[in-house]
Amino acid sequence: MERDEKLPSGTSHTVSLLVENKPGVLHRIAGLFSRRGYNIASLTVGPTERPEYSRMTIVVRLSSKTVEQVVRQVQKLVPVVEVRELSPVDLIERELLLVKIRTPEKNHAELRALAETYEAKIVDVSPDALVIEASGNAGKLDALEDRLATYGIQELCRSGRIALERGFKTLAPPNLK
Repeated sequence: MERDEKLPSGTSHTVSLLVENKPGVLHRIAGLFSRRGYNIASLTVGPTERPEYSRMTIVVRLSSKTVEQVVRQVQKLVPVVEVRELSPVDLIERELLLVKIRTPEKNHAELRALAETYEAKIVDVSPDALVIEASGNAGKLDALEDRLATYGIQELCRSGRIALERGFKTLAPPNLK
């Protein structure tokens, strides 16, 4: 298996996992990717509707064939209940962005209008800075970042992708399907 460094930067695959909520699970799964030399572009882990399980969303930039192989390998790990690649057509995805802009108060109204255009919120205001919060798909947040760059981004923090499939398809423990 080889990494596909030639893939366009926008080509990504989203893998969703339902795992047992136990210590060391994240380490085991991330280690599987690391041992094979695959970079994880985004990784989020959080609770599910059932406290004994966590949902992981992993975004990788690999060929489709390699992703299929990784999914099969991850499925073999004991704490993994279910894993599958999510189809881009059936994918609902979001990320969260917090960005601090150092700017004089005279620019605040202009930045408020820009934030409103992207359905973002101003979550902190001081005389010389604003903190803007936005959520949405990666493209929307990339565009907002580009627009805010002209004001001088002081600090930026962006979450990984979270994703669910449209409709009633679900990753769930076998006894709940």
